[in-house]
Amino acid sequence: MSGAPIKPSASLEALLEENRRFPPPPGFQKHANQRDPGIHERASRDVEGFWAEQAESLDWIKKWDRLLEWNLPWAKWFLGGQLNVSSNCLDRHVKTWRRNKAAFYWEPEHGQSQVLTYSDLYREVNKFANALKDLGVRKGDRVTIYMGMIPELPISMLACSRIGAPHSVVFGGFSSESLAGRINDAESRVVVTADGAYRRGTIVPLKQNVDAALENCPGAEHVVVVDRVGEKSKAGLVEGRDHRWNDLMEKADSYCPPEPMDSEDILYILYTSGTTGRPKGIVHTTAGYLVGVSTTHKWVFDVKDEDVYWCTADIGWVTGHSYIVYGPLANGTTSVMYEGAPDWPDKDRFWSNCEKYGVNIFYTAPTAIRTFMRWGAEHVKKHDLSSLRLLGTVGEPINPEAWMWYHEVVGGERCPIVDTWWQTETGMIMITPLAGITTTKPGSATVPFPGVEAGVVDEDGQPVPPGRGGFLVLKKPWPAMLRGIWRDPERYVKTYWSRYGNLYFTGDGSKIDEDGYFWLLGRVDDIMLIAGHNISTMEVESALVDHPDVAEAAVIGRSDLITGQAITAFVTLKLGRATGSDKAEELKAHVSKKIGSLARPKEILFTADLPKTRSGKIMRRLLRDVAEGRALGDTTTLADPSVIATLKQKYEGQEA
Repeated sequence: MSGAPIKPSASLEALLEENRRFPPPPGFQKHANQRDPGIHERASRDVEGFWAEQAESLDWIKKWDRLLEWNLPWAKWFLGGQLNVSSNCLDRHVKTWRRNKAAFYWEPEHGQSQVLTYSDLYREVNKFANALKDLGVRKGDRVTIYMGMIPELPISMLACSRIGAPHSVVFGGFSSESLAGRINDAESRVVVTADGAYRRGTIVPLKQNVDAALENCPGAEHVVVVDRVGEKSKAGLVEGRDHRWNDLMEKADSYCPPEPMDSEDILYILYTSGTTGRPKGIVHTTAGYLVGVSTTHKWVFDVKDEDVYWCTADIGWVTGHSYIVYGPLANGTTSVMYEGAPDWPDKDRFWSNCEKYGVNIFYTAPTAIRTFMRWGAEHVKKHDLSSLRLLGTVGEPINPEAWMWYHEVVGGERCPIVDTWWQTETGMIMITPLAGITTTKPGSATVPFPGVEAGVVDEDGQPVPPGRGGFLVLKKPWPAMLRGIWRDPERYVKTYWSRYGNLYFTGDGSKIDEDGYFWLLGRVDDIMLIAGHNISTMEVESALVDHPDVAEAAVIGRSDLITGQAITAFVTLKLGRATGSDKAEELKAHVSKKIGSLARPKEILFTADLPKTRSGKIMRRLLRDVAEGRALGDTTTLADPSVIATLKQKYEGQEA
């Protein structure tokens, strides 16, 4: 990132002048979980009182003595309090009518769907908690979990939280080398995995990856293996080390007392993706995290007891931790949990699932929405989606036109959209509309959640005026914030607090409009310096997607001897649209018209698909490798590695 301040550009000014406004539908507003228009101001006046009020909704073994201790940059919340996360997610529900309520509708890619009630989940979690204890796991021991989207994944997480063993869930798309680094960094003695996983009809060799990883993990003593794919896994058991899940569960007692956990005891470590060198383990603790995710889940998604909620993320990422497992279960919610891809076996699989389960609340990524746009509205329209009443987005900024397509085609112009901004490090949603209060604008995450104070500053930490770009910062501690980086306090301070000292640096660019609404620009390293001017990749991508023929675009800055960086755009057209040099020139002119000649891409490469992780994020780092002619970096998290290989071959052919 250049030391120069981010300068405003015409594109975002156009976004800030966005004249489409969507107030809360009157019928929705009347019954919303949060419909007090003064809630933001009230929370701002007494932040600690606000969070104390939200904490009362949990079951405490011992109430806290002091709400907050803030020794910048170190925070402690609900000091002296004790609770158990597993108990809050299960025990208190099975004592009520919710015991027979569905906790998860599990929809597998291959095999029969299942319904797990809160009683079912309670029984399985208790048994696996005892199984872990039988393997010698004690309070404070770390357990690594590496598997696909199967029920045993949340069961394992909740069992760990029940006995006070911090879990480290490793996304099932990571390589054996990445897995080994995370096992060693967390010093896990136990690894929980499955023999394999299904993905688009193929087998992901999870157990084989574990076996390869453990060749370099001398501290790992036990491996628990779930039977998922059977003989297709081509993976055996290592005698004395490996244990079948079913064998352990058959012998385990059916009740395990929940361990009283201090508010600041570690709940989990989650390693951020795409790291180089030593893995960066984000540490989240018990009480503040659960208060944050349960409150935001209830208010942002307006979840009612009768609702069916579906977050399409993978539990291997923080979105799955917070808004598939802990937030929804703390609120007694019924969730859909889906194992497969959105286009398997057909491109309407998400909508088929929504219709099958009568989904009311749907939470997905902008990348997925743009993909659905490219596939065409007909895949959506063949299903009855009348049950939907609220839509959400997460993971990256959403283009206004993608927002409108989501609103019109998926939501039938009746569903509020909550565009949420947050991070692995924040633990909970930080900037978001509240559907019963906030008038939304396509492309804006709107305003901070009550009790959260955010701002946009320049290089010197000074607030920028409306319409000017800058760095998104958080000004005060919040309950679900990370408590550091595992075993590396200096790295925590350097990464998040060294730039401004008294402000948390998010690493994202943003602008604020005249109404105080936030417009996210993406990661700071996605800001391009073109002839001395800072231009956001998000701005150029929005301009490209605004063209009627474009389904999706990813933009990167490529080194250029004259301008410092030049813009390279990778563009996917809608089905049936013609590519070629004329189309490329047309799109370049379109960007110039929308933003200005400074933002005109130097080159446009058409591609049938873009390299994405299994959670739907575009891997711009790999696109930079392609454009710069470098060897490709780590591709283990890609949903389809062949996409980037094909793109590299095509790009090199074009350059020749």
